[in-house]
Order: sequence, then structure tokens, then C-alpha cells
Amino acid sequence: MHSQILCSGTAAAVAARRVRNILGAVLGRDGWMWRTHEVKLLNTSSGDTVKIGDISYKLKTPRNPELVPVKHISDSLPQTVAQHLRWIMQKDLLGQDVFLIGPPGPLRRSIAMQYLELTKREVEYVALSRDTTETDLKQRREIRSGTAFYIDQCAVRAATEGRVLVLEGLEKAERNVLPVLNNLLENREMQLEDGRFLMSAERYDKLLQEHTKEELDSWKIIRVSEDFRVIALGLPVPKYKGNPLDPPLRSRFQARDIYYLPFKDQLELLYTAGPNVAAERVSQLLSLATTLCSQESSNLGLPDFPVDNLLPALYVLNVFPMLSSQQLVQRLYPYNNILGKDGRNAVEGVLSRFELLDGRRESTPSAVLGVSKTKDVEGHADVTLRIADKDITFQVPAGTKEPRPPNSSPNFISTPSHSKLMAEMMQSHMVKDICLIGAKGCGKSVIAREFAEMLGYSTEPVMLYQDMTARDLLQQRYTLPNGDTAWRPSPLVTAAIEGKLLLLDGIHRVNLGTLAVLSRLLHDRELDLYDGTRLLRWDRYQTLKEQLQFSDEQLQERSIFPVHPSFRVLALAEPPVVGANTSSSNSRGQQWLGPELLTMFLYHSVTPLAKAEEIGLIQGLTPNVPKEAAEQLLHLTHSLRKTNDPTAQSLASSLSTRQLLRICRRLSQYPEESIAHAVNKACLSRFLPSLARASLQKSLANCSIQDAPDPAEHTNDYSCMVKDGVLTIGNVSAPIYNPNEKMKVPDVLFYDNPQHMMVMEDMLKDFLLGEHLLLVGNQGVGKNKIVDRFLHLLNRPREYLQLHRDTTVQTLTLQPSVRDGIIMYEDSPLVKAVKMGHILVIDEADKAPTNVTCILKTLVESGEMILADGRRIISDPLEAKGRTNTIVMHPDFRMLVLANRPGFPFLGNDFFGALGDIFSCHAVDNPKPQAELAMLKQYGPDVPDATLQKLVAAFGELRSMADQGTITYPYSTREVVNIVKHLQKFPDEGLANVVRNVFDFDSYNKDMREVLIEALHKHGIPIGAKPSSVTLAKELPLPEVKMTGYWTINQGGNARRKLLCPTETHPIDIKGPVFLRVQSYPCNRQESRALSFSEEKAHWQIPMNEVNIICDVITRDDVLYVATCNPVSLYSMKERGETIQCMELYDVFPRTISGVWQPFVTIAPLGSPLDGQVVLHEEQSNTVLHLDMVTGAVRRLMLSQDSDQPSTRASNWWGSKEQQGGYKMCRDFSHKNWLLFYKEDGNQLEVLDVLEGRVHSISLPINLKSVFLVAEDRWLLLESNTNKKFLLTKPMHMAAEDSGVCQLHSISEDSVSSGHGVSSAELSIPQMLSCDQLPNENLSAALDQKIVSPNRIMADPSCFAQVIVGFPDLMSPNEVYSFKRPVDLSVMKSGESGAQTFFRSGLRSTTPKRDNCVSLLSANQVVRALPPNKVPLKEVYPKDVTPPMTAAYLEVTDLNSKKVKYVPVPRSMTVSPYTNWLSKVSESDVLMAPLGSGGVVTVDMGGYVRLWETGLDALQRSLMEWRNMIGSEDGRPLQITIQRESGLDVTAPKHGKIDPNNDPHVGGNQWAGGTGGRDTAGLGGKGGPYRLDAGHKVYQVSQAEKDAVPEEIRKAAREMGEKAFKERLKEIDMSEYDAATYERFSNAVRRQVQSLRIILDSLQAKGKERQWLKNQALGELDDAKIIDGLTGEKAIYKRRGELDPELGSPQQKPKRLRVLADVSGSMYRFNGVDGRLERSMEAVCMVMEALENYEHKFKYDIVGHSGDGYDIELVRADKVPKNNKQRLKVLKNMHAHAQFCMSGDFTLEGTEASIKELAREEADELFVVVLSDANLERYGIRPERFANVLTSDPQVNAFAIFIGSLGDQAERLQKTLPAGRSFVAMDTKQIPQILQQIFTSTMLSSA
Repeated sequence: MHSQILCSGTAAAVAARRVRNILGAVLGRDGWMWRTHEVKLLNTSSGDTVKIGDISYKLKTPRNPELVPVKHISDSLPQTVAQHLRWIMQKDLLGQDVFLIGPPGPLRRSIAMQYLELTKREVEYVALSRDTTETDLKQRREIRSGTAFYIDQCAVRAATEGRVLVLEGLEKAERNVLPVLNNLLENREMQLEDGRFLMSAERYDKLLQEHTKEELDSWKIIRVSEDFRVIALGLPVPKYKGNPLDPPLRSRFQARDIYYLPFKDQLELLYTAGPNVAAERVSQLLSLATTLCSQESSNLGLPDFPVDNLLPALYVLNVFPMLSSQQLVQRLYPYNNILGKDGRNAVEGVLSRFELLDGRRESTPSAVLGVSKTKDVEGHADVTLRIADKDITFQVPAGTKEPRPPNSSPNFISTPSHSKLMAEMMQSHMVKDICLIGAKGCGKSVIAREFAEMLGYSTEPVMLYQDMTARDLLQQRYTLPNGDTAWRPSPLVTAAIEGKLLLLDGIHRVNLGTLAVLSRLLHDRELDLYDGTRLLRWDRYQTLKEQLQFSDEQLQERSIFPVHPSFRVLALAEPPVVGANTSSSNSRGQQWLGPELLTMFLYHSVTPLAKAEEIGLIQGLTPNVPKEAAEQLLHLTHSLRKTNDPTAQSLASSLSTRQLLRICRRLSQYPEESIAHAVNKACLSRFLPSLARASLQKSLANCSIQDAPDPAEHTNDYSCMVKDGVLTIGNVSAPIYNPNEKMKVPDVLFYDNPQHMMVMEDMLKDFLLGEHLLLVGNQGVGKNKIVDRFLHLLNRPREYLQLHRDTTVQTLTLQPSVRDGIIMYEDSPLVKAVKMGHILVIDEADKAPTNVTCILKTLVESGEMILADGRRIISDPLEAKGRTNTIVMHPDFRMLVLANRPGFPFLGNDFFGALGDIFSCHAVDNPKPQAELAMLKQYGPDVPDATLQKLVAAFGELRSMADQGTITYPYSTREVVNIVKHLQKFPDEGLANVVRNVFDFDSYNKDMREVLIEALHKHGIPIGAKPSSVTLAKELPLPEVKMTGYWTINQGGNARRKLLCPTETHPIDIKGPVFLRVQSYPCNRQESRALSFSEEKAHWQIPMNEVNIICDVITRDDVLYVATCNPVSLYSMKERGETIQCMELYDVFPRTISGVWQPFVTIAPLGSPLDGQVVLHEEQSNTVLHLDMVTGAVRRLMLSQDSDQPSTRASNWWGSKEQQGGYKMCRDFSHKNWLLFYKEDGNQLEVLDVLEGRVHSISLPINLKSVFLVAEDRWLLLESNTNKKFLLTKPMHMAAEDSGVCQLHSISEDSVSSGHGVSSAELSIPQMLSCDQLPNENLSAALDQKIVSPNRIMADPSCFAQVIVGFPDLMSPNEVYSFKRPVDLSVMKSGESGAQTFFRSGLRSTTPKRDNCVSLLSANQVVRALPPNKVPLKEVYPKDVTPPMTAAYLEVTDLNSKKVKYVPVPRSMTVSPYTNWLSKVSESDVLMAPLGSGGVVTVDMGGYVRLWETGLDALQRSLMEWRNMIGSEDGRPLQITIQRESGLDVTAPKHGKIDPNNDPHVGGNQWAGGTGGRDTAGLGGKGGPYRLDAGHKVYQVSQAEKDAVPEEIRKAAREMGEKAFKERLKEIDMSEYDAATYERFSNAVRRQVQSLRIILDSLQAKGKERQWLKNQALGELDDAKIIDGLTGEKAIYKRRGELDPELGSPQQKPKRLRVLADVSGSMYRFNGVDGRLERSMEAVCMVMEALENYEHKFKYDIVGHSGDGYDIELVRADKVPKNNKQRLKVLKNMHAHAQFCMSGDFTLEGTEASIKELAREEADELFVVVLSDANLERYGIRPERFANVLTSDPQVNAFAIFIGSLGDQAERLQKTLPAGRSFVAMDTKQIPQILQQIFTSTMLSSA
């Protein structure tokens, strides 16, 4: 080398002067003196010594000069480097090994290489990674012509040849790998695998003196050269990630800290790099870098600034001096991506300190104008950029192909932000490799492809995955055809040699330890491979060639290759998750961008497109998409992207640009589809956690995207047919495929049902658009069936892959196997499908690790994939032409992926989250009830419909519970189908038994079992009932029927008797309509026959408040109407319906002084064509309203023309105590749409014809008491004072004007005995008179004689029933037959039974208005509701039984069986305080009406509706069905018989001897006709051949008794439990009263606690899942190591083990939760109304119980807020209550505080304070849950303010639960608050459920 003196000369001096001018004033004179007297670097050309300062080193001539590093020494050596080199030389002379330690970056390596270049030493370089094994260091076997040879690896080569071993990245190697070097380092000795022994030079030389070299060779002793040294390069580990040094290893090295160059040295370097840049800016940038590397900044958690990258950055600045510094810093240090809010603020603070915040001021490049090949320089292109009206041209590396002008590609639509990004990338490309950071689906891959084409690069995409090894990156082993092992370079290496653009896709997935292998390639463009090949930087290669005068061939023989000068790397990554735990095992949440990676690339982030750009993009790529649809879609997406709410963010991520394009492609093909459907599909909203789903629905509503009505209405047209080779599903058609391999087309048993047809139609649409499909659903919903059926219809062959936990990337693509010592690869189904164009069905995709399934992404996206054997799948046949080893993707290839939904209880991997946006997603759900029913009918044609309906209903309920999170297991159709198949095959087994096949899984989980049983019972599946538990009411005999008299209709000519009544007609006046709100409430209908069988069929509660009073109930067909009168409202519900409609008429009947005016309404439901409409009549004001329950229209009908009539009576409403008669309405014929009105004591009838809108008034000569419509044209009238009866006959059609005469006939009643008229006192007053006749067979049965005649059935207080034969049609005397009562009902006094009737005995002043008596003509029954005191209880119940507390009894008089029975109606839960008013409605606590389906309905005063079945035949039938459902266990033991061929049984049953005396025989196995023997014939025996009755009392052991546990054992168990309980109480010193109090709260939330704990446990289990440990000496064969196995290596196995968290990665912090409970005075005050305080206490109790023992995962505290302030401490985070006593104390504190605190509301302040306080804490995630009954408006708080507080800190997830307030205020509140963040619990019972929901959908989604 020519002599070269480096001192303060030339450029450096100029730079120093400049620095001195800038900083001179600061540092004073002495700061800048060169200390040259200490170190002089002299390098004389005398040839054999190198002097650094005062230390010299003798050079030796290298044996392999090509291994000596070249061109590492720069022209000017900074002082610091010189000192480092001097130190290394000292250690070298001492023969010590050195360890250069320091921050990440290429500096340490470059110093080592400079030293080796100076001293002309050969180098063996090895980059350690986590995959390095000892074979990589010592010796590796290779097979040559069938024999395994050992080939020395770097360490051994270096030792024997006297080279320097450079080990880079010691902290990456796994523990226990490097100790193999210990002895080599210390004593220079090593035992090799092939039996040789390395020995240190001194000992070897000593031995040589005594022995010959041949002897030593025969002993296999080898000399270690005295020139062998080791230079290790590593990072300090506690600060950076990695494995710490092993102490024995550490002690063998001498360490030197190589920190970044000092400020002044760096400045000099930078000045030389950027002569055009203002000196000030350079120093500012360097100051920033230095600050961000300081200790203080790392304490803030900021990663180190990549100082080494300042150099390339300055080259960029030099060409573009106008570039803003802030932008430059963003590329070097993308702090917006890697840091949280605090970190960003800190960095920006530093930036502004050094005046670098100039992003706004300076211009940025706006576009690439042109690209052209450079003429003189090969491999470069000239790029022209437009920057602020100036065009700048510069040179960048370019590919081998012709560059393409920008924006000329048809499938790349340029947008301003993208072209700007391109221009910036060009700048960075000039100097260094680039990494693009952007969310998935935002177009990174497209931009990269466009970038490559612009510069004429061919790209080499490499998809990275998580468990990728260094070998996969660089070289893989394979076998040659003769069985020799060889190494195949990976695509990465070929790209480097050929000068391609390498796309590293998914750099965020790969483990850092693996990626480190590339750092040398990225920094220095050098690479050492496993087989000894070296890649050198182009200029170094050229220098080497010149120096050694070798030709390329000679160098290639020595396996040295140049890296092509235009080779560049472009990495793609998703943004790091800010603040995520690095140790978290899930691949998504990694903060992957650490200090090491920062040094490798320049970073550009792909910002999401602006709305306008995205619209342009979409319209460019899908020109036919409906414009409006696209805009709505983007409006939604951008509104989601803008919020800082994590839920919305995650939703926005599944609406990436890629997904939007997919939606638009589909909309342009099928423009009629609804956007909401598309969005829900893309987000898989069906399986989102409930909060996220709510949030999405709300966003959709806010963007006014309406969901189309549920397509369930028009499902019938979903059919599929195949005609002329075209398949049509619904409205979509596709040609049928003609496959080569017919046997691979699936064929499956499939029952069509509309819902699955709709899914298939949807799939077909996407399939035709060329999409790959992803089907997500719970287990057992028929995903596989649908896919198989789909392919069967399309006639497509399929390949099937089932994934599982152990699936690896290799098994997905190829199966290696060894044949005759040569490795062969079998194609996996995936490769076969790609080749042949089959459909690949991937099942259980969520079971495989997401890092494995990621490789599907490149396959789907770019149609490329590299297989393990070096072949590559390519989609473009043109590209494949010239290349070997390619598989062209068949155009028909498609993937259908099936996965379970993410989340609990499947706990699969989140396939949808990782790869959801490359597929078109379809949610498969259980079929809707109708569809499911139809399908089950096909599975079980003989199973009764009732059974199927019950099953469908019960499972429907269980599924909705699973969706809400009440139960964890989602019960699916598969389970129902299995039940139905069983019932089909074994029809006599009861349903209740068969459902246990599914539910026995849950039988050990108490809470779950209770929920299940409750749900099954609710739908009438009597699980757990015994066939004997039948509780029908006792039947008593009716008295004999007697003929008691005659009714004669007087017809004679006598004019007084025959009275004509004039009629007049006028139209009615209609006021209105007014539209009132019709509210729907869910109807929680419970089947009553769950555990026992009684007359009651079903029951449910009407949602009314407790002061309301029920005043009428009526049915029409299957609709029930119930009216209440305080306030007046109307409820309607279907007998089997899901909902209750309610209309409040409070505005129509405003209440006057409360309770003084007591309105009383009667309902008349109208018939066709006015179905669903009713007329409501209020008695006192005679108001007639017409209501439409569908639209909510209310019209008032004015009947009388003097409409002011009611107002004159207004003064009387409270004037007279005894009110005068009200108006009455007769509604018997309301289904014919006419009604009759009259006034008590009046003399006028008004007939209203609703359809015609007319009133016919009939004037009468008598005053009325009551009217009974016995037929449409015959009415029975009662005169008011005499009770005399009249029959009014009228013409059928009133419209016929001329004949409009009504006649009145008097009726004379004669008793049988006297024969003349009866005195008026004895006249019967009917309570009920049927308006139709009994059928003839019923009449005959009732009267015990065959008879055909018109008849009516009547009831009055003295009889059970009366039949009037011949009435009203025959004029001859009509006979009256009566069933007389022993005591007349009207004589019985009320109220003897005391408290039973709710203390209102004394209040009964008037007769009640409802008689509660109905006739059921078809069943031949009269049913009345009687108060308990009018029932002969002594006859009904035995002596020793106390009658139950009842509201009333239904007296059922059955005229067929001549029996009467009394059915008890249970007490109502609540009763209105207005007892006086109640007593006027009905004498018992219930109202009753007949049901259309037979039977009656009762409504008690608390609004409880019960349906009763009274008819005998119906009851018999139901009882049979019920018993069938339970199943007939006849109590006989089972017997196992084996049929032998000979026809003889094991022991043939015999008839037995016949006993001549016929004594009773029990058992004994001998006598025939015994009871209960075995093998002999008898009754109830065990396996006798038949039943034989000899007439004795049967002894039968009931099944229950056989199964029962003896009582004393049960008692012992009970006592044991009690004793333990008492001891536990004593232990925690808690009284039993306290324990009971605590139980009250604890039991209320037991289920929620249980289900939360189940989820917590399973998450804990999931977190502990074991990982593959590679390179093990035992376990399962690792496919990747098959060849290593062939060569005979040991560590080729892998096994599952606990993966220790990576060292240096931060500890997992617990999640932090704060519950902010409202303990203000209002909570206490309103607790009596809705129990809000107690519910909140329950919620707090739930938090404390659920999180018990999970303190390491969840740190929680509970704080109260009230008028006293907002930080009332209830539970401290560091002192959580450990047992029930402490928990009860917390609850008591809450209660006491609410009782005694000041009024006022601090919800807002409390929330704000808590969020701020939590944000300061260190935790994995932060949650605040606020419980409040804040009536925000009352305190003048705007809900928007509260919304802002809730979302004030994006790191804190805040939720608010409001306890519902008045009216719709709560709903208004919810509209203004952010979705998914606020809940309104109208019913306080929901509070614990809501809290549970918040937990499951957020905190536990990622625990």
C-alpha cells in the first residue's frame, strides 16, 4: 500500500473550521484542539508492519488473498476509529479474543473489517441467528456419492487456517449453542465430530519435538494456528432484545464499547456527504439524533435513532436541499408509527427544540415526471421529479428491463398521495433500501409493483412468515439425482446476484433473530452463505479482481460472486401496534420496529387514501359501480377511520381499500344489492363482539345506509335447478363445469332450505366474480355441507386440506419423503389444485397458526408462491415461458376456506383478522326457524310437528343466549339434526330423554345446567319431569240435570204485547286520525308444562307498570287483546308470538285528579277486512275509538249527533257518590264489524256499522238493564226494574230502508211446578248467554237424550249451567234444563277468607263490571272465574292440605262428563294500590276470555297472562303427547339377550309352574303369575317373557325409587355441607345473617360470574399454549431437516414445549380496570322504584368475584362518585377484597354512602379524572366503566360533552352504563354517545349483563 498519512488535512480541516465558527463561542478555545500527540496513524510501505500510534503489527502474506476484506477503510479515518483499531491490535498481539459491544448499526462490523483489511487477515464471517446450531459452527455432514463426509465449518476453518472468526449477533443465538466454542476460545482446543482433535499451537509444537508429524496425523491431532482470533460483535442485552451472554462465554472475551462516533467525527463525515446543505441543518439533525440516543430518551421508551442512516439521508438532502428536515426525520425515524402519544410528543418536543419542525414550510416532491435509462452508467436510470415548480433530475439504480413511464399502467390508478409517495420513494431509493409501512389492504403491494415497473426491475416477492428460519431466507438443502446433498440458493440470493428488486412482504411477522442474517446484506451488500459462497459488493468485487488479477471464472471457482449493483430491497410491513407487548405470542400485536430494524431501511408510510382519492380509485377500477352507493360506502369507511375509538378502528381495518374494491366490483355486477349487506359481510358483523356490532350498526345508521328488509319474506323463490348445463341458484346462473376427474366432485346428502340457498346464491355471485371465498360460522351450521353441495351443483372437483395446530408452511405445500436416499417431494392438495384447476377446500383454517396461513396471501394476491423444492407457482403464463421450475396456475383454481368464528369458545387463531380481506367473506349461520323446521322435517318425517317446533324454538333461544354471552357454547343445527334422527329411528323414546344426548356435556356445570333447563322448560321440553307428575284438578260430580221451566215468546195478536220499535239511521262523524306510537316489547312466553302437567299451557307477563289496572281481555282468532285503565292502554299479542304490541292512550284519556275519575274500557276486535283493528269503548264518557294496531292510527267515532252531551255530566263525575248507569257495548258480533251500544236505564239501542260508517238508533218502549245478543237478528233485553225479558227481532239487513221495523216480544217464564208466571223477584238474571248453539252431539250428551234442536246455553248465579232448548228460533214454549248449584253464588258473602283477596273485603260496594263467565260450545263447557271464597275448598282439597294462595279458581263445568272441577289460578306477583277501583272490575283477581283455539285465557291484576286448556279431549291428547315427550320408562329392567344361531336363548324364559292355590308370589324365579320375579312370567318382573296377571295387588319398585339415593346418605351430605359452610364463616368471622345478605347479591350474578370465569380460564389456557421447539435431539422428525437426517445429524427433531418469553422483551403487564360506581343520593332514592342501587351493588359484586385470583392479569379498583365528590374509594387496586366478608363490606359502604351523601352529580368529572389517572399508569390495556343514573339533562350537561370525555384518551377504553331514566330520554342519550361505549339499562336487571358484555367483547378478546 502506498504510504498514506491521515491527519488534520484537507476536507476534514475545512469542516473543522466550519464547526469551530459555529460552536466556537460555546466551547471556548481548548475544546477543539486535536490531540494528535497521542495517536498518529502511520502506515509505511516498507511492507511488513502496520503501526497504529506506538503499536506495530507485522504483516504476513495471506494464503487466500480473496478472503481478505477490501475497500472497508475510508479515506479519512476518524480519531475514535483509530483508537478502537489500536485497542484491537493490542488484544491481537496479546492473543486475546475481543467482543465489540455497542448499539445496533453497521459500525462495529465495519471497524472489525477495517482492522482485518489493515492487517491483511483472512476472515471467516458468520451471522448468528436464532436458527444457528453447533453444526453451523463446527462441522456439517454432506453426502458425496453415497458416503457422508464431514465438512469443516467457519470456526474449524478459521482455527486450522489461522483466520479471524467474526461472529456477529451473539445475542441472537439461542442459549447453549455458543458454549461449543468455549474451549476453543480458552485453550484453543476442540474435539470434532469426525474424531479429529484441534490442539493449540504451543502444545502441538511441544508434541512435535517428541513425535513425528505422521504420528500426530494418525492420532488425528490438528494444530490450531497461532494467528486464529475471534472477534465477536454483539448488542448489550438488557437494553436491547435478545439472549444475555452466558457468563462462562463472556469471561473469555475482552470487551470494548463501540458507541456511535463522537459528535465532531460524525459532523465531519456528514459535511463531506452534503456539501450543498447548510451547515446549521446538518448539526441540527445530528443533535436530534444524539438526543434521541441518550439514556434519558430510552428511559422514555423511545427506540434509538439510527445515527448511521444520517449519512444516506444527507446524500438525499444534498440533491434536494429544499426537502424539509421533518420529512427526512420521518423516514429515518417514523415516530408517528412506532410511538404512542407521549412518545410522539417527546420527539416533537426535541424536533422543535432543534428547529426541525419545518414540515409545513418546505415543499415536498409532488410527482415523478419521467424515468429514462442513463446513457453512460450501466444499471442506472435518470429520474425527474417535480418539486415546487422545479424539475430535478438525478440518477437511481434501475433494473434490467426497459423503464416504463409513470401512470401508464392500466391496473394502477394514480392518486395525488400515491404519486407523491412514489416520488419520495425515488429519493430514498437513490441511497438505501426502503420499507413501506401501511395497514393491510391499503395498496402496498400494488405500489411496490408499480415502483418496480417504473424502474424496469423484475421483482422477486418473498412472503415472510413467522417461523421462517435463516435457511429459508438464504439457502436450502436438497439432494441431487445421484443422492448427493447440495445447497439451493433461495430466491433472495438469486435476486441479489441477478439484480432484481426483492420484495420482502410481511417483515413485521418474522422474528428479529432471523432477520438479523440480512443486516449485512442490507448495510454492506455482502453475504456469507452456508455452503461457503460469498457475495461481495460490486465495487469490492471489482477491486478484488484487479488486485489479484483473477478472472470471474477463477473467483467463481472460489465461490465468490458479486452482488449486482442495481439489487435493491423493498420491504412491506403493517404498522407496529403501538404500546403492544413484544412478548405477546399473537403475530399481530408486535412492536416489531425496533432500533435494529431502524438502521436497515428508510421508512415510508402509506397513508390511507383521502376520500376523494379513494372514490377516484374505485371508479377507475370498477367503472360501472353505482355512484351513490360508492359514496355512501366511502362515507362510512372514512367516518370509521377518523375516530380514535379502537373498536371503530378495527372495523375500519376490515374495510380496507382492497375490501372496498371487492364490494364495488360486486355492486357494479349486482347493483340492486344493499350496501349494508355488503358491509356486514365484509366485517363479518354476525360474529363481532356485541359492542363492535352495535358500533357498526350505529355507524351504518349515521351514514344513512339502510339495511334492506330481511329477505325472509320472499324466501320461497330460492330454488336451485340445473338446466341445459346451466346451474341457477336464486337469480344467479353459472355454467356447469366439465371436469376431468369426476371422482373428486363431492356428493353429499343435502336438504335444500331457503337460508342455505341464499348463502349459496351469495357465494355463486362472488365465485363468478373470480373471488376466493371464506365461510365463517359456528360449529355444526353446515359449512362443509354447503361447500360440498355448492361444488356438487357446479360439478367442480375439489381437493381437501384440513389444517390443525401442527400445520407448517411445508405441509401446506409439499410432503418430503426419502426414496433410495434421494429426497422426493409429494405435491400437497394445494399444489395439485393449482396445477389441475381444482377447487381447494381448506377446512378448520382457524386451527393453524396464522403465520402459516399467511402464505396463502401471496398465492391469492399475486398468484405467486415459492415451494420448498425450489419450484414456483406463477399465474401469468407469459412469465413462465422462459423459466424453468415453474408451475403455471390453472385459471380455474379457486380456494374455499372454512373457519370457525373468532373468539371464545373456539379459541382458534384469528384467521379472519389476519387474512380476512383477501377473501370474500360469508357468515354462515344456523338456519332461521322456518328453514330449520323444514329441514328437520326432511330428516324426521315421522316426528310430530309439535316436537320439532319445540326443539327449534328452544335451540333458537339458546343460540341467542350464546350470542349475548349468557352461555358459552353455541348450540347448532348439527345437534338438533342428531336429536331428530334419533327420534325418527326410536319414536317411543321421549324428547326429554333424547335432548340429554346434547346437554349431558353441561350436566356438571351447575349454572349452565340451570340456564339450559330453564330454556328447555320455557319451550315446553319437560326435561327432568317424571311421567307421574300430573297435577290436574280434582273432578267433582255435577248435580243431575233437571228441567226447571219454560220460556214462552208471546206472539199473540194482542197489540200491547207486540211492540214496534222505530229506527233511524245517520252517518257517524270521525275525528282524526292521530298517530300514536306502537311500542313492541319482547314476549317472554313460558311453557307451563315443564316439570308437571296441568291445565295451564303457557304464561307470560304483560309489560305494564304496577299502578296500572287491567280492565278487559278479549281474543280474536289467535290474537289476545288486553286493555288497562290507569293510564288507558291497549296491548295486543299473538298466542304463540314473540312480541307484545302496546299503545298508550294516555293522551286521549288524560287522567284527571288521580283515581277520582276511573275510566273503564271495553275492547271489540273487528273482523275481516279490518283485521288487526279494534274499537275501544270507555263506559263513562261514552268515548268510542277506532284503533289500528299496525299503523298506530287513532280515530274517534262520534255516535250521537249531540256530541256535547258528555260535557254536561262533567260536574257529576265526582258529584254523586253512586254513579248513574254507564254506557255499555255488546261486542259478540264484532267480528262481523257491527257493535251495539246502550245506556243502562236508557231506552235506546245504537247499532254501529263500522264498515259503512253508520249508526242505526232503535228507540224502545222500555228502560234497559242489559242486552244479550243471542243471534245476529235476535237480541234478549232485560227491563231494568222488573228484570222482565223481551226478545227483539230485527231484519237481517238494516240497510233495507223500507222494512226497517224491529219488533219486541215479551217472554213469559213459567216454572215446571206452578205452571203460571213467576214473580219478578225470582226471575233469573243471566250472567252469560251464548250467542250460538251447542252442537247436536254435545246437546244430546248434556241432556242424556238424543235431541236435535236450536238451543242456547246460559249461566246465572243459581246454576252451574242452563240449557234453553228451542230458544230463540222456535215460538213454542222453550224448555229450560238446569244444573242447579247447592248454594246460589250471589248469596255467598265475599271476603270471609281474609287476606286472600288482598285486604279488600270491606270495599266491595258495587257489583263488579265483569262477570268472568264464558261458554265453550265445542267442548261443551261453561267456565267461570270465582274468588276462592266461593269455591268448596273442603271438597277439592283433602283435610290435611292447606289450599294454595290463589288469585281465583276456574270453575270448569263439563256437560259431557257431568263433572265440575276447580282449577287454581296462581296469585299475581304484584297488584295495583288502587284496591277500591280494582274491586269494581271483577270480583276475583283475574279477567277471563275464551280462546279461539279452545280453552280460556286469564289475565290477573298484575298483568300475568295464562293460557288454560279445559276441554277433556284436548287435555287427554296433550297428556299423551306430554308423556311421549318424557318417554315411556316402564320401570322394567333392561335385559341383554344374545341371539344364537341355533335359535336357543341364553336362558330361555319359561312359563313357570302354576300354583294350584293361586297364592300371591313375589319374586323367587319359580312361580308363574307372581309379581316382580325374574325370567318367569308375571307383572312388573325383571325380563320375564310376558305379563301374566293372576289378580293380585302388583308390587312394583318405581324407577325413581330404584335410582334414588337413600335418605340418610343425602342427609349426611347435607350436614357435611352445612358444617363446612359454618366453619368457613367462622374462619372469616362473618355472621350467618351477613352471609345471607351477601348471598343475595352474589346469587343474582352467579351466572355472569361463572361465564366470565370460564372465559378467563380458557384464555389463560390459550396463553399457555406450547410452541414448537426446533433442533431437538428427540421428538418428531422436522420435515425441514430431512436431509440433515440423511447425512446423519442428531438435532433434526422438533417437539412442543413452553416457549420462554424472549429475553429483553418487556414483562406482560396486567390489564387495568376501574369501575366508577354511582353512589349518589338518587341511587338510594329510586332504589325502591327499580332497584338501581342494588343492581349496581350486584354489578360491583360481579366484578369482585369474577376477577378473584386473576390479580396478575387484571388490576382493578372500584371508586364511587356522588354529590360528595368523585373519588370515594371503595376498593383499592393493591388491596382487593379476598373473601365474602370483605366484599360485603364494600357493598355495605356503597349502600351507606348513597344513603347519607349530599345531592349533586359528578359523573362527568369523575369519568374525566379516572381516565386521566389511569392514562398515567403502566398497563397492557386500560378500562374505565362508569355506572351512573345521571339525568344529564337535569344537571345541564350536554351529552356531547360526556361523549368527548369518554373518548378523550384513545389509550383508555371508557364505557358508560346509564341506569334508564324517564321516557325516551335514555334512547336520545344513546344516540349522541359513541356506539359501543355507552349503554342504557332501562331494566336494572341488565346492568350485570351489560358489564359482562363489556368484559367479554373487549377485555377478554385479547387477554
